[in-house]
Amino acid sequence: MLNLLVLWVVVAGAILVAAHILPGMKIRDFKIALVAALVMGIVNALIQPIVAFFAYPITFITFGLFAWVINGLMLMLVAKLVPDFEVNGCLTAILGSIIVSLISTGAMALLPFAN
Repeated sequence: MLNLLVLWVVVAGAILVAAHILPGMKIRDFKIALVAALVMGIVNALIQPIVAFFAYPITFITFGLFAWVINGLMLMLVAKLVPDFEVNGCLTAILGSIIVSLISTGAMALLPFAN
């Protein structure tokens, strides 16, 4: 349970960092980032596997690169669902999802109790 709470806070922080780095991504504050991280977890658990299943032929043809597009689309969906969180453009969403993934994976690898 502690791992989920830590992951939730880490992803929220990663969303804040991505919004700070990318000019097309805006978020109001950390509270909204926590909501966005929660919604992102739900979207990634429920919707993303279905989209990935139907997009498997394209993902296979592009050697897995289309998965980045799917992740970006999921981030855009989260931005539509969470007020005060904006992602403008598909490229910004793809780059934002890459930044969030890298930061959360790196942070969780560094935490000794998270493994």
